[in-house]
Amino acid sequence: MITRRVFLRSALSAVAVGSQQTETAGAAEQTTVQRSPGPLVWPVVTRQQPGIPSIDGHTDTVPDIVGKIGTPASLVIFTEGNHLMVLLSEDIVGAFPSWAKSQSQYADLDLENVVVVTVPQPLVVQMIRSGGIALGNLTLDVSRKSGFYPDIVMGGLDPLQQLRKWGVLESQARFFSKNRGPALLVRKGNPLGIHGLIDVARSGARLAQSDVAEAGSRARYRAAVDELIGKSAADAFFATEVEHFPGRIGITHRDVPEMIARGYADVGITQYHLISYWTRIFPNHFELVPIAGGERFFVKIAFGRVIDPLRPRALKAFEEFFFSRARDVYPRYDLARMSDEEYGAALALE
Repeated sequence: MITRRVFLRSALSAVAVGSQQTETAGAAEQTTVQRSPGPLVWPVVTRQQPGIPSIDGHTDTVPDIVGKIGTPASLVIFTEGNHLMVLLSEDIVGAFPSWAKSQSQYADLDLENVVVVTVPQPLVVQMIRSGGIALGNLTLDVSRKSGFYPDIVMGGLDPLQQLRKWGVLESQARFFSKNRGPALLVRKGNPLGIHGLIDVARSGARLAQSDVAEAGSRARYRAAVDELIGKSAADAFFATEVEHFPGRIGITHRDVPEMIARGYADVGITQYHLISYWTRIFPNHFELVPIAGGERFFVKIAFGRVIDPLRPRALKAFEEFFFSRARDVYPRYDLARMSDEEYGAALALE
């Protein structure tokens, strides 16, 4: 069974952990316990390679690379991370190998090492185009030669179009997921009494949202808030944004809850189903606050096939399996149900 993520801790000195430091000044002095304002962020000691994206923040120095690196991959999927709780569940990736074994045409496939990368869409594109990604002091080679190269890329229109332009993807993708628009994340108990967008500015709450590198997400949230409460109120809503905190990794599904949990921010805005996921896995930390009318600002993502994939039969098997169940599975994780016209619809990439 595939685990939630792989940390490769022994290989990386850049993994940072929270700590408490105790200083003893001398026998006659009291021992003083100093609480660190945040986890340690170790310096990167290797030379950075131009053009290769680098991840060295503290929240997970190896974020959401699921599977075994160094062992031949059975199938490799690169995807944006916002639907990781569904894709990596026992309903999808967890169930795929046993389903394949039950199908005569796929029963001989070795599916013990399905590798899934779930990072923001700009990083997915950069990893493939640059041929690598730096994780602290470790650089992973993203290439056909290494085998760490996607057979499938899942994402929105813009990144898939970029990859088609560079000759990575086939000319057509298929839609499979639609979210419920944005919502708000607050601390358990909602101490500032935030029940909607207007309450954020009223309460003086510090805001967390997507990193500046995720310009598309930020623009969508800005447009949604502008339309829902008006430009002047939206200006006040975004005025208290905390754009950085020590060790920020630049990945929404790590940074936003980290900022709220550690007290760097008071409220976060991101996709409804992501916040629903955080409240389930961290029930003592967070609550979800719906945004009235937010469901109108949904986003759809699609399934793209790589040209001349390294593992063509595994790709074919997964596509057949995935589209036989994703429409019913995704709503169980608080994404929207797609209509007959939406689900599996073709998305032209050129």
